[in-house]
Amino acid sequence: MEIIRGVIDPSALRGRWQQLKSERKVRQRDAAREIGVTEGQLVASLCSEAAVRLDAKFPALIAALEHGGRTMALTRNEACVHERIGVYEDVSHSGPVGLVVGPDIDLRIFYSQWAAAFAVDESHDGGPGRSLQFFDRHGEAVHKIYMRDDTARMTWERVAAEFRAADQSGTLEVEGARKALAAPKPDEEIDIAGFRDAWAGLQDTHDFFGLLKRYGVARTQALRIAERRFAYAVPADAPARVLHAAAERDAPIMVFVGNPGCIQIHTGRVKNVKPMGPWINVMDPDFNLHLRQDLVADAWVVRKPTVDGIVTSVEMFDAQGELIAQFFGARKPGLPEKPEWRDLVDTVLPDTVGTRQ
Repeated sequence: MEIIRGVIDPSALRGRWQQLKSERKVRQRDAAREIGVTEGQLVASLCSEAAVRLDAKFPALIAALEHGGRTMALTRNEACVHERIGVYEDVSHSGPVGLVVGPDIDLRIFYSQWAAAFAVDESHDGGPGRSLQFFDRHGEAVHKIYMRDDTARMTWERVAAEFRAADQSGTLEVEGARKALAAPKPDEEIDIAGFRDAWAGLQDTHDFFGLLKRYGVARTQALRIAERRFAYAVPADAPARVLHAAAERDAPIMVFVGNPGCIQIHTGRVKNVKPMGPWINVMDPDFNLHLRQDLVADAWVVRKPTVDGIVTSVEMFDAQGELIAQFFGARKPGLPEKPEWRDLVDTVLPDTVGTRQ
């Protein structure tokens, strides 16, 4: 559907949204698409009524949430929603990169992708209450924070007042849709032998991104041309297999879900795993995950060498090659991967072809 990018009358937009909500239960993201606007434009239309536009002082704004009460942090992409309840702790930033590394809320923030912020109050019409919502320059949500206790609601009031922008108009200028990933280079233009040697010599999982850039390799292409001991394809139902097995074995895992502006991480056990239509869900008290398996085009078991030994992940991608989610075994830096996680992966997602050099 074509997104409306011209001047939009905020009152008319609010009216169309209210009409949709009166007809049926509809999520904000879905309502925006049905109307033909971005989610950021829809939220902006609430300014002067149920939302406050905030100054784009994003590192200071996130820092203001530290120890600010119990919240639900939400980060999503097109195929997966990650919701984690907890307190924002150990907040820091270095230039355009922010960190939140508390035991519950664990984020990697890329502020260069953030463009707009709103304090939204939907507590008076049966909505989800008070939230802080952040959008990129395309009007897509990069992160949302929902207030879950009185302390958090007081923090919301303080942030809404302290960071209130001078511009409280109900419109939001947005750019065109985010560009799709560039087509990968032909395999024959890549130094595959050098790439494989460099992979074998990795010292840290974070070095993997530099490896891709150095050899000009797209991410799913890298998995395809890698030595099979380091990467092999698995069925698209890999998320459900891993989550069910982790619940049955009581195995702590790490679940990474992100978009260009934020990566959100859950570390811990999963208990209540439920399939619902195309979705595989985790419905635990402090952690919810909703992943659309019908949008998983590729799934891989990936192994990266580090100074602490091999680190194993299960990675899912959509049809455009965008990363949907990653699963790891729970571990702390400086410690080796637990054999229980490696055994879980080998059992539910075995390599049925064998080693390829």
